[in-house]
Amino acid sequence: MKQLTYLITLLCIAVEATATEYVGRVVDEKGAPVSYATVYMADDPVIGTATGSNGLFRLETDLPVFSELIVSFIGYEKQTLLLSELHCGDLSQSGKGCDTVTIVMKEQPIHLEEVVIAANPAKQKNKRRRMQDLLAAVYRQMQSDFPMSATAYHIVSDVRMDAEDTPWGMEQMIAHVVVLPQQGHISKDIRTGKKGTIPTDSVQFSGEHCKRFFDAAKRSLADTILAGNDLEKMHPDMRKAANAIDSGVVIHRTLWSAGNIVYDFTNAMHDVSHWLVSNESEGETVLTYTEKQNILGIFIYRMKRHYILASDDLHVLRFSEQAHLELNIPFGYKVKPNEMQMLNLLNMDERKIENYRIRKVHADVSMNTLYQERNGHLYPLEKNMVTDATIIGKRKDKKPTGRGSVTTPDTIPLNIRATQRVTSLQTRDVQPLTRQQIRKRVVRTIVPIY
Repeated sequence: MKQLTYLITLLCIAVEATATEYVGRVVDEKGAPVSYATVYMADDPVIGTATGSNGLFRLETDLPVFSELIVSFIGYEKQTLLLSELHCGDLSQSGKGCDTVTIVMKEQPIHLEEVVIAANPAKQKNKRRRMQDLLAAVYRQMQSDFPMSATAYHIVSDVRMDAEDTPWGMEQMIAHVVVLPQQGHISKDIRTGKKGTIPTDSVQFSGEHCKRFFDAAKRSLADTILAGNDLEKMHPDMRKAANAIDSGVVIHRTLWSAGNIVYDFTNAMHDVSHWLVSNESEGETVLTYTEKQNILGIFIYRMKRHYILASDDLHVLRFSEQAHLELNIPFGYKVKPNEMQMLNLLNMDERKIENYRIRKVHADVSMNTLYQERNGHLYPLEKNMVTDATIIGKRKDKKPTGRGSVTTPDTIPLNIRATQRVTSLQTRDVQPLTRQQIRKRVVRTIVPIY
Protein backbone atom coordinates (compact mmCIF):
# COMPACT_ATOMS: atom_id res chain seq x y z
CA MET A 1 0.00 0.00 0.00
CA LYS A 2 2.84 2.39 0.85
CA GLN A 3 4.52 1.61 -2.47
CA LEU A 4 1.29 2.40 -4.34
CA THR A 5 0.95 5.73 -2.51
CA TYR A 6 4.57 6.54 -3.32
CA LEU A 7 4.04 5.80 -7.02
CA ILE A 8 0.91 7.96 -7.13
CA THR A 9 2.82 10.82 -5.48
CA LEU A 10 5.63 10.53 -8.04
CA LEU A 11 3.08 10.49 -10.85
CA CYS A 12 1.40 13.64 -9.55
CA ILE A 13 4.76 15.41 -9.28
CA ALA A 14 5.63 14.38 -12.82
CA VAL A 15 2.31 15.69 -14.13
CA GLU A 16 2.70 18.99 -12.28
CA ALA A 17 6.23 19.41 -13.63
CA THR A 18 5.12 18.95 -17.25
CA ALA A 19 4.60 22.40 -18.67
CA THR A 20 3.88 23.28 -22.25
CA GLU A 21 4.73 26.53 -23.94
CA TYR A 22 2.30 27.79 -26.55
CA VAL A 23 3.27 30.39 -29.10
CA GLY A 24 1.03 32.42 -31.37
CA ARG A 25 0.91 35.58 -33.43
CA VAL A 26 -2.10 37.91 -33.40
CA VAL A 27 -2.83 40.05 -36.46
CA ASP A 28 -5.74 42.08 -37.82
CA GLU A 29 -7.60 41.34 -41.05
CA LYS A 30 -4.94 43.25 -43.03
CA GLY A 31 -2.16 41.12 -41.57
CA ALA A 32 -0.74 43.86 -39.34
CA PRO A 33 0.44 42.70 -35.88
CA VAL A 34 -1.82 43.53 -32.94
CA SER A 35 0.14 44.57 -29.86
CA TYR A 36 -1.23 44.39 -26.30
CA ALA A 37 -3.91 41.87 -27.19
CA THR A 38 -4.55 39.86 -24.04
CA VAL A 39 -4.37 36.07 -24.11
CA TYR A 40 -5.77 34.04 -21.23
CA MET A 41 -7.35 30.71 -20.34
CA ALA A 42 -11.14 30.68 -20.34
CA ASP A 43 -11.36 28.57 -17.18
CA ASP A 44 -8.60 30.43 -15.36
CA PRO A 45 -8.02 34.00 -16.61
CA VAL A 46 -5.13 34.43 -14.16
CA ILE A 47 -3.09 32.27 -16.55
CA GLY A 48 -2.45 34.74 -19.32
CA THR A 49 -0.16 37.15 -21.09
CA ALA A 50 -0.27 39.83 -23.79
CA THR A 51 1.17 40.24 -27.26
CA GLY A 52 4.26 42.32 -27.95
CA SER A 53 4.79 44.93 -30.66
CA ASN A 54 5.25 42.16 -33.23
CA GLY A 55 1.95 40.49 -32.25
CA LEU A 56 3.72 37.46 -30.75
CA PHE A 57 2.89 35.86 -27.42
CA ARG A 58 4.21 32.96 -25.35
CA LEU A 59 2.05 31.24 -22.78
CA GLU A 60 3.21 28.48 -20.47
CA THR A 61 0.65 26.21 -18.80
CA ASP A 62 0.11 22.61 -17.73
CA LEU A 63 -3.61 22.70 -18.50
CA PRO A 64 -4.89 19.96 -20.85
CA VAL A 65 -4.76 20.59 -24.58
CA PHE A 66 -8.57 20.67 -24.88
CA SER A 67 -8.71 23.78 -22.67
CA GLU A 68 -10.02 26.95 -24.31
CA LEU A 69 -7.84 29.99 -24.90
CA ILE A 70 -9.29 33.51 -25.27
CA VAL A 71 -7.64 36.20 -27.37
CA SER A 72 -9.09 39.66 -26.68
CA PHE A 73 -8.40 43.13 -27.99
CA ILE A 74 -10.36 46.35 -27.77
CA GLY A 75 -12.45 46.98 -30.87
CA TYR A 76 -12.22 43.37 -32.11
CA GLU A 77 -14.32 40.26 -31.66
CA LYS A 78 -12.80 37.88 -29.15
CA GLN A 79 -11.30 34.71 -30.59
CA THR A 80 -11.65 31.34 -28.85
CA LEU A 81 -9.47 28.35 -29.71
CA LEU A 82 -8.18 25.17 -28.11
CA LEU A 83 -4.63 24.89 -26.85
CA SER A 84 -4.18 21.94 -29.19
CA GLU A 85 -4.65 24.30 -32.15
CA LEU A 86 -1.42 26.08 -31.26
CA HIS A 87 0.67 22.95 -32.03
CA CYS A 88 3.42 23.19 -29.46
CA GLY A 89 5.76 20.90 -27.62
CA ASP A 90 6.59 19.91 -24.06
CA LEU A 91 9.08 22.27 -22.43
CA SER A 92 10.67 19.33 -20.64
CA GLN A 93 11.75 17.93 -24.02
CA SER A 94 14.91 19.85 -24.76
CA GLY A 95 15.22 21.21 -28.27
CA LYS A 96 11.61 20.70 -29.28
CA GLY A 97 10.34 23.93 -30.76
CA CYS A 98 6.93 25.48 -31.36
CA ASP A 99 5.07 26.29 -34.53
CA THR A 100 3.74 29.83 -34.55
CA VAL A 101 0.04 29.89 -35.36
CA THR A 102 -1.47 33.11 -36.71
CA ILE A 103 -4.70 34.27 -35.09
CA VAL A 104 -6.71 36.82 -37.09
CA MET A 105 -8.81 39.34 -35.16
CA LYS A 106 -12.03 40.54 -36.79
CA GLU A 107 -13.01 44.14 -36.27
CA GLN A 108 -15.91 44.91 -33.95
CA PRO A 109 -16.42 48.68 -34.21
CA ILE A 110 -17.05 50.51 -30.97
CA HIS A 111 -18.39 53.60 -32.73
CA LEU A 112 -21.92 53.22 -33.98
CA GLU A 113 -22.09 56.51 -35.87
CA GLU A 114 -20.80 54.94 -39.09
CA VAL A 115 -23.69 52.49 -39.34
CA VAL A 116 -26.57 54.63 -38.10
CA ILE A 117 -28.49 55.84 -41.14
CA ALA A 118 -30.69 58.91 -40.97
CA ALA A 119 -34.32 57.90 -41.23
CA ASN A 120 -36.54 58.97 -44.10
CA PRO A 121 -37.77 62.54 -43.42
CA ALA A 122 -41.35 61.34 -43.72
CA LYS A 123 -40.77 58.97 -40.81
CA GLN A 124 -39.48 61.84 -38.68
CA LYS A 125 -42.89 63.52 -38.97
CA ASN A 126 -44.45 60.89 -36.75
CA LYS A 127 -46.83 62.37 -34.30
CA ARG A 128 -45.79 62.82 -30.71
CA ARG A 129 -48.28 60.18 -29.68
CA ARG A 130 -46.68 57.53 -31.87
CA MET A 131 -43.26 58.17 -30.34
CA GLN A 132 -44.74 58.02 -26.84
CA ASP A 133 -46.35 54.68 -27.67
CA LEU A 134 -43.08 53.34 -29.08
CA LEU A 135 -41.07 54.40 -26.01
CA ALA A 136 -43.69 52.92 -23.70
CA ALA A 137 -43.52 49.61 -25.61
CA VAL A 138 -39.71 49.54 -25.37
CA TYR A 139 -39.93 50.28 -21.64
CA ARG A 140 -42.35 47.39 -21.08
CA GLN A 141 -40.04 45.07 -23.00
CA MET A 142 -37.06 46.20 -20.91
CA GLN A 143 -38.97 45.46 -17.72
CA SER A 144 -39.45 41.93 -19.01
CA ASP A 145 -35.97 41.43 -20.49
CA PHE A 146 -33.73 42.70 -17.71
CA PRO A 147 -33.64 40.81 -14.40
CA MET A 148 -34.77 42.31 -11.13
CA SER A 149 -32.77 39.85 -9.03
CA ALA A 150 -29.12 39.98 -8.02
CA THR A 151 -26.61 38.77 -10.60
CA ALA A 152 -22.94 37.87 -10.15
CA TYR A 153 -20.36 38.21 -12.92
CA HIS A 154 -16.78 37.10 -13.24
CA ILE A 155 -15.05 39.48 -15.63
CA VAL A 156 -11.74 40.22 -17.31
CA SER A 157 -11.22 43.98 -17.65
CA ASP A 158 -8.48 45.28 -19.95
CA VAL A 159 -7.45 48.95 -20.00
CA ARG A 160 -4.85 50.06 -22.55
CA MET A 161 -3.06 53.37 -22.03
CA ASP A 162 -1.73 55.31 -25.02
CA ALA A 163 0.70 58.20 -25.25
CA GLU A 164 0.54 60.16 -28.52
CA ASP A 165 -1.25 57.25 -30.25
CA THR A 166 1.45 54.78 -29.18
CA PRO A 167 0.42 52.14 -26.62
CA TRP A 168 2.84 51.91 -23.73
CA GLY A 169 1.00 49.59 -21.36
CA MET A 170 -2.02 47.46 -20.63
CA GLU A 171 -3.62 46.84 -17.25
CA GLN A 172 -5.81 43.82 -16.70
CA MET A 173 -8.13 43.34 -13.74
CA ILE A 174 -9.80 40.01 -13.05
CA ALA A 175 -12.75 40.79 -10.83
CA HIS A 176 -15.98 39.61 -9.26
CA VAL A 177 -18.99 41.89 -9.75
CA VAL A 178 -22.41 41.70 -8.10
CA VAL A 179 -25.24 43.85 -9.48
CA LEU A 180 -28.18 44.53 -7.15
CA PRO A 181 -30.99 46.00 -9.31
CA GLN A 182 -32.84 49.00 -7.87
CA GLN A 183 -30.91 48.82 -4.60
CA GLY A 184 -28.83 51.93 -5.15
CA HIS A 185 -30.14 55.50 -4.92
CA ILE A 186 -29.06 58.97 -5.98
CA SER A 187 -30.48 62.23 -4.68
CA LYS A 188 -30.22 64.17 -7.94
CA ASP A 189 -29.78 63.28 -11.60
CA ILE A 190 -26.92 65.45 -12.89
CA ARG A 191 -28.34 65.45 -16.41
CA THR A 192 -32.04 66.09 -15.83
CA GLY A 193 -31.72 67.97 -12.54
CA LYS A 194 -34.48 65.76 -11.11
CA LYS A 195 -34.37 65.77 -7.31
CA GLY A 196 -35.50 63.15 -4.88
CA THR A 197 -34.57 59.55 -4.26
CA ILE A 198 -34.04 57.94 -7.65
CA PRO A 199 -33.51 54.15 -7.70
CA THR A 200 -30.61 52.76 -9.69
CA ASP A 201 -28.56 49.58 -9.71
CA SER A 202 -25.99 49.05 -6.99
CA VAL A 203 -22.72 47.68 -8.38
CA GLN A 204 -20.37 45.86 -6.02
CA PHE A 205 -16.85 45.37 -7.36
CA SER A 206 -14.11 43.18 -5.91
CA GLY A 207 -10.78 42.73 -7.66
CA GLU A 208 -9.08 39.35 -7.59
CA HIS A 209 -5.92 39.80 -9.66
CA CYS A 210 -4.29 42.75 -11.39
CA LYS A 211 -1.57 42.65 -14.03
CA ARG A 212 0.24 45.36 -15.90
CA PHE A 213 1.78 44.30 -19.18
CA PHE A 214 4.73 46.33 -20.44
CA ASP A 215 7.01 46.17 -23.43
CA ALA A 216 10.44 45.38 -22.01
CA ALA A 217 11.89 48.42 -23.77
CA LYS A 218 9.45 50.68 -21.93
CA ARG A 219 10.01 49.25 -18.46
CA SER A 220 11.81 52.35 -17.20
CA LEU A 221 8.88 54.48 -18.32
CA ALA A 222 6.57 52.11 -16.48
CA ASP A 223 8.46 52.73 -13.26
CA THR A 224 7.92 56.46 -13.70
CA ILE A 225 4.24 56.12 -14.46
CA LEU A 226 3.64 53.81 -11.52
CA ALA A 227 5.58 55.65 -8.88
CA GLY A 228 6.20 59.21 -10.04
CA ASN A 229 9.55 60.87 -10.63
CA ASP A 230 10.55 61.26 -6.97
CA LEU A 231 9.31 58.17 -5.19
CA GLU A 232 11.06 58.96 -1.92
CA LYS A 233 9.42 62.41 -1.77
CA MET A 234 5.90 61.24 -2.44
CA HIS A 235 3.19 61.09 0.17
CA PRO A 236 3.06 57.58 1.70
CA ASP A 237 -0.53 57.05 0.58
CA MET A 238 0.34 57.92 -3.01
CA ARG A 239 3.43 55.72 -2.93
CA LYS A 240 1.29 52.87 -1.70
CA ALA A 241 -1.22 53.50 -4.47
CA ALA A 242 1.54 53.22 -7.06
CA ASN A 243 2.02 49.52 -6.37
CA ALA A 244 -1.34 48.39 -5.05
CA ILE A 245 -4.82 49.51 -5.97
CA ASP A 246 -8.22 49.38 -4.40
CA SER A 247 -10.34 46.66 -5.96
CA GLY A 248 -12.82 49.35 -6.95
CA VAL A 249 -10.19 51.19 -9.01
CA VAL A 250 -11.91 53.94 -10.94
CA ILE A 251 -11.26 52.84 -14.53
CA HIS A 252 -12.43 49.23 -14.14
CA ARG A 253 -15.36 49.89 -11.85
CA THR A 254 -16.58 52.95 -13.76
CA LEU A 255 -16.64 51.10 -17.07
CA TRP A 256 -18.87 48.41 -15.63
CA SER A 257 -21.12 50.86 -13.80
CA ALA A 258 -21.59 53.17 -16.80
CA GLY A 259 -24.37 52.59 -19.26
CA ASN A 260 -27.16 51.52 -16.91
CA ILE A 261 -29.54 51.00 -19.79
CA VAL A 262 -32.85 50.66 -17.92
CA TYR A 263 -32.16 53.58 -15.57
CA ASP A 264 -31.04 55.90 -18.39
CA PHE A 265 -33.98 54.97 -20.58
CA THR A 266 -36.50 55.44 -17.76
CA ASN A 267 -35.16 58.91 -16.97
CA ALA A 268 -35.25 60.04 -20.60
CA MET A 269 -38.34 58.38 -22.09
CA HIS A 270 -40.79 61.13 -21.04
CA ASP A 271 -38.96 63.84 -22.98
CA VAL A 272 -40.22 62.90 -26.44
CA SER A 273 -38.59 65.85 -28.22
CA HIS A 274 -35.11 64.33 -27.71
CA TRP A 275 -35.97 61.04 -29.42
CA LEU A 276 -36.02 59.89 -33.03
CA VAL A 277 -35.98 56.65 -34.99
CA SER A 278 -32.57 56.95 -36.63
CA ASN A 279 -32.77 53.68 -38.53
CA GLU A 280 -35.52 51.20 -39.25
CA SER A 281 -35.39 47.91 -41.14
CA GLU A 282 -36.99 44.48 -41.05
CA GLY A 283 -34.40 43.21 -38.59
CA GLU A 284 -33.39 46.19 -36.44
CA THR A 285 -34.79 49.47 -35.20
CA VAL A 286 -32.43 52.10 -33.81
CA LEU A 287 -33.84 54.55 -31.28
CA THR A 288 -31.58 57.56 -30.68
CA TYR A 289 -31.70 59.94 -27.74
CA THR A 290 -29.82 63.26 -28.07
CA GLU A 291 -28.97 65.76 -25.37
CA LYS A 292 -27.00 69.02 -25.47
CA GLN A 293 -25.96 71.54 -22.82
CA ASN A 294 -23.94 74.74 -23.04
CA ILE A 295 -23.55 76.86 -19.91
CA LEU A 296 -21.91 80.14 -20.91
CA GLY A 297 -19.23 78.26 -22.83
CA ILE A 298 -17.77 77.04 -19.53
CA PHE A 299 -19.50 73.66 -19.64
CA ILE A 300 -20.35 72.12 -23.02
CA TYR A 301 -21.87 68.67 -23.22
CA ARG A 302 -23.22 66.69 -26.18
CA MET A 303 -24.43 63.12 -25.91
CA LYS A 304 -26.14 60.50 -28.07
CA ARG A 305 -27.48 57.14 -26.95
CA HIS A 306 -28.40 54.50 -29.50
CA TYR A 307 -30.71 51.65 -28.52
CA ILE A 308 -30.46 48.93 -31.18
CA LEU A 309 -33.65 46.91 -30.94
CA ALA A 310 -35.08 43.83 -32.66
CA SER A 311 -37.84 45.15 -34.92
CA ASP A 312 -40.24 42.31 -34.15
CA ASP A 313 -40.45 42.44 -30.33
CA LEU A 314 -38.27 45.51 -29.47
CA HIS A 315 -35.88 43.66 -27.18
CA VAL A 316 -32.42 45.18 -26.89
CA LEU A 317 -29.66 43.82 -29.12
CA ARG A 318 -26.92 46.37 -28.39
CA PHE A 319 -26.49 49.71 -26.69
CA SER A 320 -24.11 52.48 -27.70
CA GLU A 321 -23.32 55.92 -26.31
CA GLN A 322 -21.13 58.79 -27.53
CA ALA A 323 -20.39 61.90 -25.50
CA HIS A 324 -18.35 65.05 -25.99
CA LEU A 325 -17.38 67.18 -23.00
CA GLU A 326 -15.62 70.53 -22.75
CA LEU A 327 -14.68 72.43 -19.60
CA ASN A 328 -13.27 75.93 -19.86
CA ILE A 329 -12.33 77.29 -16.43
CA PRO A 330 -11.13 80.92 -16.66
CA PHE A 331 -9.12 80.98 -13.43
CA GLY A 332 -8.27 77.32 -13.35
CA TYR A 333 -9.25 74.60 -10.90
CA LYS A 334 -6.70 73.53 -8.32
CA VAL A 335 -6.45 69.76 -8.44
CA LYS A 336 -6.38 67.88 -5.16
CA PRO A 337 -3.85 65.07 -4.75
CA ASN A 338 -6.51 62.40 -4.29
CA GLU A 339 -8.26 63.48 -7.49
CA MET A 340 -5.15 62.92 -9.59
CA GLN A 341 -4.33 59.80 -7.61
CA MET A 342 -7.67 58.28 -8.57
CA LEU A 343 -6.73 58.29 -12.24
CA ASN A 344 -3.56 56.44 -11.33
CA LEU A 345 -2.29 56.78 -14.87
CA LEU A 346 -0.53 60.14 -14.98
CA ASN A 347 3.19 60.78 -14.93
CA MET A 348 3.04 63.41 -12.23
CA ASP A 349 4.45 63.33 -8.73
CA GLU A 350 2.85 64.84 -5.64
CA ARG A 351 4.74 68.13 -5.87
CA LYS A 352 3.50 68.78 -9.40
CA ILE A 353 -0.06 67.80 -8.52
CA GLU A 354 -0.19 70.30 -5.66
CA ASN A 355 0.80 73.12 -8.02
CA TYR A 356 -1.38 72.11 -10.96
CA ARG A 357 -4.47 73.97 -12.10
CA ILE A 358 -6.80 72.70 -14.82
CA ARG A 359 -7.81 75.34 -17.37
CA LYS A 360 -9.49 73.24 -20.07
CA VAL A 361 -10.66 69.68 -20.58
CA HIS A 362 -11.73 68.24 -23.92
CA ALA A 363 -12.98 64.66 -23.95
CA ASP A 364 -14.69 62.31 -26.40
CA VAL A 365 -16.03 59.07 -24.98
CA SER A 366 -17.60 56.20 -26.92
CA MET A 367 -19.08 53.14 -25.26
CA ASN A 368 -21.03 50.11 -26.33
CA THR A 369 -22.54 47.09 -24.59
CA LEU A 370 -23.32 43.67 -26.05
CA TYR A 371 -25.81 41.37 -24.35
CA GLN A 372 -26.37 37.66 -23.86
CA GLU A 373 -29.65 35.88 -23.18
CA ARG A 374 -30.08 33.47 -20.28
CA ASN A 375 -33.40 31.95 -19.20
CA GLY A 376 -35.44 34.66 -20.88
CA HIS A 377 -33.40 37.59 -19.49
CA LEU A 378 -30.65 39.80 -20.93
CA TYR A 379 -27.27 40.18 -19.23
CA PRO A 380 -24.16 42.14 -20.28
CA LEU A 381 -21.70 40.03 -22.24
CA GLU A 382 -19.14 42.65 -23.15
CA LYS A 383 -18.51 46.37 -22.64
CA ASN A 384 -16.12 48.57 -24.59
CA MET A 385 -14.96 52.15 -24.10
CA VAL A 386 -12.72 54.55 -25.99
CA THR A 387 -11.70 57.84 -24.36
CA ASP A 388 -9.67 60.53 -26.10
CA ALA A 389 -9.18 63.43 -23.74
CA THR A 390 -6.83 66.36 -23.30
CA ILE A 391 -6.31 68.24 -20.04
CA ILE A 392 -4.82 71.70 -20.50
CA GLY A 393 -3.54 73.45 -17.43
CA LYS A 394 -0.65 75.23 -15.88
CA ARG A 395 1.68 74.47 -13.02
CA LYS A 396 3.71 76.78 -10.83
CA ASP A 397 7.26 75.67 -10.07
CA LYS A 398 10.03 77.34 -8.09
CA LYS A 399 12.87 78.88 -10.02
CA PRO A 400 16.22 77.06 -9.89
CA THR A 401 17.54 79.88 -7.70
CA GLY A 402 14.88 79.07 -5.11
CA ARG A 403 13.48 82.58 -5.26
CA GLY A 404 10.18 83.26 -6.93
CA SER A 405 8.24 80.91 -9.19
CA VAL A 406 7.52 80.39 -12.85
CA THR A 407 4.21 79.34 -14.42
CA THR A 408 4.46 76.69 -17.12
CA PRO A 409 1.62 75.58 -19.45
CA ASP A 410 1.13 71.82 -19.39
CA THR A 411 -0.94 69.50 -21.56
CA ILE A 412 -1.82 65.98 -20.46
CA PRO A 413 -3.22 63.58 -23.08
CA LEU A 414 -5.48 60.82 -21.76
CA ASN A 415 -6.05 58.11 -24.34
CA ILE A 416 -7.73 55.06 -22.87
CA ARG A 417 -9.04 51.93 -24.61
CA ALA A 418 -10.95 49.54 -22.37
CA THR A 419 -12.92 46.34 -22.74
CA GLN A 420 -14.63 44.07 -20.22
CA ARG A 421 -15.71 40.55 -21.05
CA VAL A 422 -17.86 38.27 -18.90
CA THR A 423 -16.24 34.86 -18.34
CA SER A 424 -18.98 33.40 -16.12
CA LEU A 425 -22.43 34.36 -14.90
CA GLN A 426 -24.45 33.41 -11.82
CA THR A 427 -28.16 34.21 -11.66
CA ARG A 428 -29.38 32.13 -8.72
CA ASP A 429 -28.66 32.32 -5.00
CA VAL A 430 -26.44 35.36 -5.43
CA GLN A 431 -25.20 36.89 -2.18
CA PRO A 432 -24.02 40.52 -1.85
CA LEU A 433 -20.28 40.99 -1.43
CA THR A 434 -19.00 41.58 2.07
CA ARG A 435 -17.35 44.83 3.13
CA GLN A 436 -14.03 42.98 3.34
CA GLN A 437 -14.34 41.75 -0.24
CA ILE A 438 -15.16 45.20 -1.59
CA ARG A 439 -12.31 46.88 0.30
CA LYS A 440 -9.73 44.24 -0.50
CA ARG A 441 -6.58 45.66 -2.04
CA VAL A 442 -5.03 43.96 -5.03
CA VAL A 443 -1.29 43.96 -5.65
CA ARG A 444 -0.25 44.63 -9.23
CA THR A 445 1.89 42.03 -10.95
CA ILE A 446 4.21 43.53 -13.54
CA VAL A 447 4.39 41.25 -16.61
CA PRO A 448 6.97 42.06 -19.30
CA ILE A 449 6.11 41.24 -22.90
CA TYR A 450 8.41 41.01 -25.86
